[in-house]
Amino acid sequence: MVDCIFCDIIKGWLPCAKIYENDRVISFLDINPVNPGHTLVVPKMHYATIFDISEEDLSACAIVSQKLAKAVFRGTNASGLNFIQNNFRPAGQHVDHIHFHLIPRHAQDRFFTSWPGKPYQPGELDRIFNRIKAEI
Repeated sequence: MVDCIFCDIIKGWLPCAKIYENDRVISFLDINPVNPGHTLVVPKMHYATIFDISEEDLSACAIVSQKLAKAVFRGTNASGLNFIQNNFRPAGQHVDHIHFHLIPRHAQDRFFTSWPGKPYQPGELDRIFNRIKAEI
């Protein structure tokens, strides 16, 4: 049996501010939001990461996320919105049940204000490209 806070919410054992629910997906407000209205979209079936989730449940989460993104964006009078999904601790995943963040954004909210991109070193783009293509 999996010890999972999201599974406990799905089973009704823990309360949540439920935004939406259907047969595959539940959505509720994050209790530690980046900004008010920060919403989580969670498949009802337990999967740890994007590497585990079925295509059907991933599709269901994506469709619900799009629908709710519009509601979160409008309902919070946001000027932007992040749609984020993290996998494993180094990427910021703190609950081992795949979930999608809908984070309403406002000018000057000081969250994730720039993308720390950097150019490839000479030859690195081709090496990485070939390694990824070989895994498909």
